[in-house]
Amino acid sequence: MKKIFFSTDPIWASEVLGLIRIIVGILMIYHGWEVFDKAKIEEYAAWDTFKKFPSPSLIVYVGKGAELVSGLFLAIGFLTRIASIILAGTMLYISFFVGNGIIWYNDQHPFLLVLLAAIFFFAGPGSWAVDKISSSKKNRD
Repeated sequence: MKKIFFSTDPIWASEVLGLIRIIVGILMIYHGWEVFDKAKIEEYAAWDTFKKFPSPSLIVYVGKGAELVSGLFLAIGFLTRIASIILAGTMLYISFFVGNGIIWYNDQHPFLLVLLAAIFFFAGPGSWAVDKISSSKKNRD
């Protein structure tokens, strides 16, 4: 027990990272799924933040599409680093332009997703990822 709690060695690092990546991916799929809900898109497009654009609905569709695509890619661990960049960019926009940039309170949730995206970008996908399977096949050849 002492070794687990007081050691600096990782405990199931790849597996836990993979599990968190899958959960984040599923959450992003859930949020991005609104891309198929025209009424919800129109509701978001009516926000003052988006009204300044020539096509507010298009901007909202792009954002929701980015959430959906990054979520799908993260959930299966495919192109994890690219998905992380898409997720981080989308959530930074939400944190600072849709929100007020108050990342320590009001806009904390989207900013936490930016931090998770950074972890996936730098640490990789963890276990159970298409990226790992394709990488191991390349190394065998």
